[in-house]
Amino acid sequence: MPKVLIATEKPFAADAVQKIKAELEKAGYEYSFLENYTDKSELHKALAAAEAVIIRSDIMDAEAFNAAPKLKIVVRAGAGYDNIDLKAATAHNVVAMNTPGQNSNAVAELAIGMMIYIARNKFNGKSGTELAGKTLTLYGFGWVARYVAKIAKGIGMEIYAYDPYLKDEVILKEGVKPLHSVEEVFKLGDYISLHIPATEETKKSVNWNLLSLVKDDAVLVNTARKEIIDEEALLKAFVEKKKFRYVSDVAPDNSATLLEQYPERVFFTPKKMGAQTSEANTNAGIAAAKQIIAFLEKGDTTYKVN
Repeated sequence: MPKVLIATEKPFAADAVQKIKAELEKAGYEYSFLENYTDKSELHKALAAAEAVIIRSDIMDAEAFNAAPKLKIVVRAGAGYDNIDLKAATAHNVVAMNTPGQNSNAVAELAIGMMIYIARNKFNGKSGTELAGKTLTLYGFGWVARYVAKIAKGIGMEIYAYDPYLKDEVILKEGVKPLHSVEEVFKLGDYISLHIPATEETKKSVNWNLLSLVKDDAVLVNTARKEIIDEEALLKAFVEKKKFRYVSDVAPDNSATLLEQYPERVFFTPKKMGAQTSEANTNAGIAAAKQIIAFLEKGDTTYKVN
């Protein structure tokens, strides 16, 4: 009977927990939950007997894999997987997966919500602006960006996207106009929405070369990762562009400075909130459980990322 660990420092919603349990019980698997833990040693101890593990933002680094001698598969319930050391997973013969698309609508709704919030001056009683008729540029055109585009079309925005890994016809099929350089994304957008992963190539890639191109009153929207932003360049953008605004699902390291100096021009969620809906919790949790079962029973590696 395979042993599955659900290790979530930030727990799944109650409904998601029940449905994950139901999937694993139906398969005849043994499972245990580690929730709200405060030290990585608790995770490492729980990993000792696990053959499969479901995580959220929990860190699976080399030390964690060393503590898990029986582990065969780790599934990140969500799209991003930069919290998994893929080299260490491969070195330990562990398959690493994510659950693409399951949290996408939740993240997209947050992105649009933050756009509206900042466009209306954070509801401070002063006249704001509307999103309708504005240009939205999407940097990356994966699942989240496509949901953002779908909502933005309903609002009446003009939408463009750049993704170096996609052909124009893929973007056009979604009713979005393709761009052919990252520079166009930053030049053209009234609202610039970031949908790229944090990799060695992309970390700090949103730098002054790009931010210098934005319109004076552009809004930069980040529901991706804080690491993709060059924070010195971000601060310079606030100095040079007098109406530039930044909204993000994760606060930058220099957030205190930005909040103190430009309180009306920034907004950060108190904790990464993109996937924090009961629907997203449930969708990603069920998908993770099903992927573990499919892998252990059939060797299915459809969503393998290492």
